[in-house]
Amino acid sequence: AVRKIGKTIECKRWVHTFGCGHATLPGEEMYPRIGGFVGFHPMIELPLTFFTRITGEMGVHQFIFLERVEGYGKEIMKGYDFDKRDVMWLFSHSGVNNVNIDIALESKEKGMTVIVFGSADEAKGKRTRHSCGKTIFDLADIVVDTCTPLQDASVTLKNHVDKIGPVSTMAFVTCVWMTITTVAEILADRGVKLYIHPSHNVAGDGNERIRLDEALAEYKRRITGV
Repeated sequence: AVRKIGKTIECKRWVHTFGCGHATLPGEEMYPRIGGFVGFHPMIELPLTFFTRITGEMGVHQFIFLERVEGYGKEIMKGYDFDKRDVMWLFSHSGVNNVNIDIALESKEKGMTVIVFGSADEAKGKRTRHSCGKTIFDLADIVVDTCTPLQDASVTLKNHVDKIGPVSTMAFVTCVWMTITTVAEILADRGVKLYIHPSHNVAGDGNERIRLDEALAEYKRRITGV
């Protein structure tokens, strides 16, 4: 995963990131973020995040329905431009929901490498909801197992059926930064310039704002295709 992501970043192409619900968080963690760098493109579909109303407009019931709608991911992909040199980095804990599988199928159709992080070993044997008959782990070119329990919640309580304390987000974010910092070290050793977001809050050499402006300008240049 590191080698493929590094190659894409080095040739100034995009590592697109996608997930649903809490699995949007690793993409948002990457960029824009202090200590992050240009090259990661978060594809955030608002109705598929948890940054919405819990009930009423864009509530939880609608979210659960939408992430299982086959074909929705294909429509999402129409809103972006892709290249065979790009990577699609997907986050899915269980690997069975249709939107993520749509995204993986469309990405492979466009010639992109598909990397999936999720609870791959725990999800073995779990039935997909997609008509293709495959989970997102079956479709991926590269799978990184986050080694989290498939139920996600981890702590049992007296007098309750359901557990509390989900751990998949911590695993996602930990694996993300293990991956990205390794990519950065390899590219820096090769002399590749990284457009890094500097700290906004801790004084350094006095040129933090210049580097921030450079990073945002480079992101804008790439996203507009100039």
